[in-house]
Amino acid sequence: MKIKTARFATSADGLESCPIAELPEFAFIGRSNVGKSSLINMLVNQKGLARVSQKPGHTRLINYYVVNEDWCLVDLPGYGYAKAPKAERYRFNDFVADYLEFREGLQHVFVLIDSRLPPQKMDIDFLTWLVEKEVPFSLVFTKTDKTKKGQLQTNLTLFLETLGDYVEGVPPFFLTSAKDKKGRQDLIRRLGELVRQA
Repeated sequence: MKIKTARFATSADGLESCPIAELPEFAFIGRSNVGKSSLINMLVNQKGLARVSQKPGHTRLINYYVVNEDWCLVDLPGYGYAKAPKAERYRFNDFVADYLEFREGLQHVFVLIDSRLPPQKMDIDFLTWLVEKEVPFSLVFTKTDKTKKGQLQTNLTLFLETLGDYVEGVPPFFLTSAKDKKGRQDLIRRLGELVRQA
């Protein structure tokens, strides 16, 4: 699959305000400041499609992007932003959980993991919840250009081992860098397979 076009479609502040699911949807989510907007822009080859902020927790809506007029890339609010007001954090989690559990058009979730860090409980808890809800997902390790090769392999091995205590088998995973476009073709290939299956 080649990504020829990508455009912003709409934003929603909850499951009820999401558009009618006319196209298959593929959601991207991760902890705040994991590099999600940069990855989305790299994926569709547009610098300013998803807004990149230096402040974590910028995405507070469900943002829809139509790709090739054929499928939707859905940018979900990051989880775990400690500086957001407590009530607001819970509201984000509630409507993101509703989307992931009940959205009819959702086909697959790409969960972004910061490759620079050892396994984070918040990521493991979130992935365990996806398994419990039977939501299919892949892992996308970000910022690999900022991690030394040895440390990257150590963090990757530790993460998959930790996840293995809660999940059977190893989920599909991708190593990416928005800066040097590492992993872009692998991700696009995977998305193409999923779009054909939808």
